Amino acid sequence: MAIGRIHSFQSLGAVDGPGLRYVIFMQGCPYSCPYCHNPDTKSFLGGEEYTAEKIVKKVLRYRTYFGENGGVTLSGGEPLMQAEFAAELFEKLHEEGINTALDTAAVMPGDSVKAVLKHTDTVLCDIKYPFKDECAEYFSVSLDNTLAFLSECDKAGINIILRYVVVPDFNDSEKCIRELKKISEKFKNFEKIEFLPFHKMCIEKYKTLGIPFPLESTPECTKERIEKCKAFLK
Repeated sequence: MAIGRIHSFQSLGAVDGPGLRYVIFMQGCPYSCPYCHNPDTKSFLGGEEYTAEKIVKKVLRYRTYFGENGGVTLSGGEPLMQAEFAAELFEKLHEEGINTALDTAAVMPGDSVKAVLKHTDTVLCDIKYPFKDECAEYFSVSLDNTLAFLSECDKAGINIILRYVVVPDFNDSEKCIRELKKISEKFKNFEKIEFLPFHKMCIEKYKTLGIPFPLESTPECTKERIEKCKAFLK
């Protein structure tokens, strides 16, 4: 029986996968995203320990709200850092007929990750930057690993939603967005790209933790910039 280290729960989320979702934020993340809005989930030593069985019991209280499309989303932090637990949890949720979604920046798909995907209905995959060098430099993320992970999802028939945080004058150029589109076209189970506007609502968390927010002087993303990115896709 695997034990998961959990940061927090959101009982009914509407922006973390299809329908209404029970969202589980897992503790621990190896990446260094300058716009991270959950810096309190980064440490692998925080959070509270749960068994998969205990979480399923919590989830079942909300089953009636899920409807046809809703279910459970595993987010973070980076949930694939606790792949053994995630696999057990998703398997138990599928036994209950509950839809599952994985919100991840992706890792190289080894056996433990493939075990998670076996019971995953939708993947919400963060593309940090659509070019390899910048992705590694600014986020400590290997774009090659992300693409390998998405290929594994595609083979498994999992619905793929790509998520892209739009930071003004950083990753919102036409060149970036067109490259993002090329990435999406690699996968037959690709569903859509979700543009997420960069915001600074997380600053208070950084102040509480006593750490600087790297993009404090960066302007927030406007609706107009999001619409411009959508236009580049066309």
